[in-house]
Amino acid sequence: MTHILAIDQGTTSSRSILFDGAMKPVATAQQEFAQHFPRSGWVEHDPEDIWQSTLATCRSAIEKAGLTAKDIAGIGITNQRETTLLWERATGKPLHKAIVWQDRRTADFCRKLREAGHGAMITARTGLLADPYFSGTKLRWLLEMIPGAQERAAKGELAFGTVDSWLIWNLTGGKVHATDATNAARTLLYDIHEGRWSAEICDLFEISMAVLPEVKDCAADFGMTDPVLFGAPLPILGVAGDQQAATVGQACFQPGMMKSTYGTGCFALLNTGDQAVASRNRLLTTIAYQIDGQPTYALEGSIFIAGAVVQWLRDGLGIIQSAAETQDLAERADPHQDVILVPAFVGLGAPYWNAECRGAAFGLTRGTGPAEMARAALESVGFQTRDLLEAMRADMGQTGESTLRVDGGMTASNWTMQFLADITGARVERPTVLETTALGAAWLAGQRAGVYPGMEEFGKSWALDRSFAPEMNGEARQTRYAAWKRAVAATMSV
Repeated sequence: MTHILAIDQGTTSSRSILFDGAMKPVATAQQEFAQHFPRSGWVEHDPEDIWQSTLATCRSAIEKAGLTAKDIAGIGITNQRETTLLWERATGKPLHKAIVWQDRRTADFCRKLREAGHGAMITARTGLLADPYFSGTKLRWLLEMIPGAQERAAKGELAFGTVDSWLIWNLTGGKVHATDATNAARTLLYDIHEGRWSAEICDLFEISMAVLPEVKDCAADFGMTDPVLFGAPLPILGVAGDQQAATVGQACFQPGMMKSTYGTGCFALLNTGDQAVASRNRLLTTIAYQIDGQPTYALEGSIFIAGAVVQWLRDGLGIIQSAAETQDLAERADPHQDVILVPAFVGLGAPYWNAECRGAAFGLTRGTGPAEMARAALESVGFQTRDLLEAMRADMGQTGESTLRVDGGMTASNWTMQFLADITGARVERPTVLETTALGAAWLAGQRAGVYPGMEEFGKSWALDRSFAPEMNGEARQTRYAAWKRAVAATMSV
């Protein structure tokens, strides 16, 4: 029993990766599922799609590796965070589609919270902002809009969970209703300083605490899977939200270490150790990981649209057929056109936190075509990352050159990573293992199972694939960034 099964349940697909005893991936399975957009700014998933795609990829990865359950020491789960589900305890039946983290339907409620003066208290308890991004206001919406849900929740008949809780519930046959500290810390309901659900915020949101899951460490006993699923029961031993799992997978264990993950969105985390640093620049204070009851904190900047802008080029504009085409297009773009795309398709995240604004493009000419739009799309990810790094540097009082460890699908593009280094002025380091999110979940479970090394030895195993040093001169960097800031200001003023 030397293998670990890592479940990486994301916004657009579910993946399962089997890692061997040396923490090397030996088999992978992936399955996309449908996105639902019932109204402008609303994003939903079918909960059954999340579960069935996860189960199918688990079984497929095990089969591809030629293994059985007796070869697997445990399961690690990492997941899209903030996505909100509500189901019946008796049947496991969801009461509504999952409301995805990108969804903005609770913007009015969040605005009213701020206007009523509750924003400061919420931030003090949770490290977060009163924004529709987080799960708590989504849960409140479900309880308010579904007939009888408030009463049933108070009676203990309903269960709330983020995606990790939904998967744990289904994997254990409904025996375990739990989450980990990193996912709990993203709900807007969890006091990250006291390490417990906040009764004050739950009362404010009119949420019965009977609906909430038990909160555990990232490496803990989350129950055994139903034997029917894989032929034998498997222990679930590690859980972390996707960005925290990537932080672990990148071995950012020391204060000051920073990583940025480029998936559907982009998320940069800076380890701040045992100090929960309060941001003065509209970043989030969150839990990076929690082991043996001890939380390690981080500053986080969240960008809602990163890889999703490439999906928009493919599915919305139809100018590419695959993501790989964007690099070639960007290289062929007219260097004399300075097209800027602000991809605020579902509003803007950190450091702006504007839920109402929508995307815009600037600098279009008669000569603007697919190449220029592709370049602008990729550059938007670099510009947004710089926004986050500027805020982090200000919060931490950092000066001088920074190093940014990167992972996620977009990091395969050398062009995008070079622009990232150029526009941020930071050295960008891409590891040999790009699947750091799944690796983080696997390590959490594997060290709990006793088959993987401890934190220090694991950190030494991190290996560099390629480093990207800034090549753009300082004047050009500032000119381009100033143009981006003007474009964002114009977008938010509409």
